[in-house]
Amino acid sequence: MSIRKFSSELETLVRARYGIIYILSWEERRVLRIVDDIARKLDKKVHTWSFTRGLNPLAKSERALNQVNESTRDPLEALNEVINYVDPAIFVLNDFHHYMRDPGVNRRLRELDGFLKISYKSLIIVSPVMNIPPELQKSVTVLDFPLPDMEELDLLLKRMMHELNMNPDITISLDRDGREMVLKAALGLTLSEAENVFAKTVIQTRELSVDSIPVILSEKEQIVKKSGVLEYYSSQENMEDIGGLENLKAWLKKRALAFTNEASKFGLPAPRGALLIGVQGCGKSLCAKAVSQLWKMPLLRFDVGRVFSSLVGSSESNVRQAISIAESVAPAILWVDEIEKAFSGMQSSGFSDAGTTARVLGTFITWLQEKTAPVFVIATANRIDLLPPELMRKGRLDEIFFVDLPSSRERKVIFEIHLKKRKKMQGTFDFGTLASVTEGFSGSEIEQVVISAMFDAFEAGTTLSTELLVKNAKDTVPLSVTMREQLEKLRKWASSRARAAS
Repeated sequence: MSIRKFSSELETLVRARYGIIYILSWEERRVLRIVDDIARKLDKKVHTWSFTRGLNPLAKSERALNQVNESTRDPLEALNEVINYVDPAIFVLNDFHHYMRDPGVNRRLRELDGFLKISYKSLIIVSPVMNIPPELQKSVTVLDFPLPDMEELDLLLKRMMHELNMNPDITISLDRDGREMVLKAALGLTLSEAENVFAKTVIQTRELSVDSIPVILSEKEQIVKKSGVLEYYSSQENMEDIGGLENLKAWLKKRALAFTNEASKFGLPAPRGALLIGVQGCGKSLCAKAVSQLWKMPLLRFDVGRVFSSLVGSSESNVRQAISIAESVAPAILWVDEIEKAFSGMQSSGFSDAGTTARVLGTFITWLQEKTAPVFVIATANRIDLLPPELMRKGRLDEIFFVDLPSSRERKVIFEIHLKKRKKMQGTFDFGTLASVTEGFSGSEIEQVVISAMFDAFEAGTTLSTELLVKNAKDTVPLSVTMREQLEKLRKWASSRARAAS
């Protein structure tokens, strides 16, 4: 919901004499600005309440902000004052959720709801958390206050740039594209958080530029860490660290363009996601990490197994919270690793866990189908027989890729990547021989061959050589040998149902 749509919706509720309106938001000041605009339009007064200040007219100065009305600090007395007030008004109660389960306050709110419907007064509760007792659920209308959009953040950034331009010690180097990248990185922050992080990057680097994006993303990392449901993954990998998978890499690079304003004006929707199916150790998870660097977006790891809890109903709540957090820091990448393990018991869910797995999957699938926030989902899976068919339907994810074992050419590239990564390219290596002796090896198995050979070289006090690498490769039994039947089954399934990543 945009801020304009929210303002229009709130004004409609006030005009229609909805008695009690509950606004979910951390941003009291932004909410008050909207309420004040609506009140002036409707010729109403605005009064605010907090436990520290009691009930007072809306403060327009620092001096007014320090005024305390001791007689109305008690929540029940504040509600009595609302009833006794004669003129048309809007009353905003901050953090009132703490008192709504008190029997006296609860009863007074129910009585107040009926009274407000025949008056020119409205009651608005502003709180960052939902806490509505069952008795009041039919009396309260809930609205989610939207986070700042690009337009609001742009106004903030322009104001700060104007102020910073007066300081000769600070460099402002943001063209139109750069400003758009910075603003998109800041989406999901409150206006106060955005202002703080813009100021933080200026203090740290003495400039405001595209290079400020990592500092901005670090603020989003704090939001994710506080949630306890998702893991913020600080990825250092990039596309050059992936050997092969050229089709998948090209597809991801092309989709990066879809997050620009030009793409939106052209009519392109934001990419929804991709399912990567294939052999273990062949780069599926590495791709999820690398795309975060490619697109300059936060990577959120969603372990679906962690959301399941012994408390009835809490698993579904955890999934909704994870989705809400992901959308609040969007644009972002949501990485669901080994998704088949989380939903493997879906068919027997009604008997084994009272339907919890099925409900969690249903919540996740519905969100995939209906989401509008720019959250790109990368799901990885090793076994297709455990995947629920609902997940693979087109429209929920953009594409299904099959990640097979690397070809001979790709194995050469993978050897080069791991040798360069460990600064061992000074010697001469026969990459043709290395590729030949590692047929059927995955990327991670090739990495382990390099590491094992380095141990041998270190123990012997010699340099790393092709011979040592070949010896370690011959001592390794790859997964493709021990799980040949499962691999052939996976290839047969993917031949007509998935797109080749290589």
